[in-house]
Amino acid sequence: MQKSCPAAVPLLLAFVCLWWTYEGQPLWAAPLPKIHTVSLGSVRKTTYTPPGAGEAVSLPLRPLVIDGRQKEWTTGDPHDITDRSFVIRRVLKLNDALPGEAPRWTWQPGPWLLVDRNTGHITALHLPDFDPVVSDAIWYRDYAAYCGLSTTTRGGLYFVVAQLNGRKAIVSKKLGPLPAQPLQQPPCSGIAWQRDPLRVSVTPTGAQPLSFNVQGTAASLVEDDEDEK
Repeated sequence: MQKSCPAAVPLLLAFVCLWWTYEGQPLWAAPLPKIHTVSLGSVRKTTYTPPGAGEAVSLPLRPLVIDGRQKEWTTGDPHDITDRSFVIRRVLKLNDALPGEAPRWTWQPGPWLLVDRNTGHITALHLPDFDPVVSDAIWYRDYAAYCGLSTTTRGGLYFVVAQLNGRKAIVSKKLGPLPAQPLQQPPCSGIAWQRDPLRVSVTPTGAQPLSFNVQGTAASLVEDDEDEK
């Protein structure tokens, strides 16, 4: 409803008056930002056969829906980074057909996604040495801890702690050589975070547990005698 102008005002002022809303705001003001809706759909289950495992395992799938449209398939629980953003793991649908075969679609866990609830924007994360088949990130705040594979000249199996949007890993501890064949079991287990002091621990398969104190973008290995204090 627009404000009415007094009949006595000149025609020019009446014309200007019509450009204002009843709230006193100009009609030419910038429109309000679009409100986006971000949600995760119901869970459905499929199977996934890790390379070298021989047996299929259950893989829960959930659609990531932005403004009523499905954008990605995801798996696992989301982790809130801030009150407006979260990370969740993507699932890829790959064609496993050999040359000359008909399409043979299969599901496989993929990289992590960063989702902004306010803008609806989705960003694929490139975590250092993260391997979709081997790695399973455990998050705390904006830190991710996982075992990964490096294919550089000094490559091998590494324990990695990475910070979101960080240029390099905070922790990159070599655990062993690059596996000659697909791993038959997870390369590490028992990744656990501690708040005060900020510390992450991991138990590599067949090796002694390791702990690292994390300070901002740096970390230090916790020695055995320090734990005993």
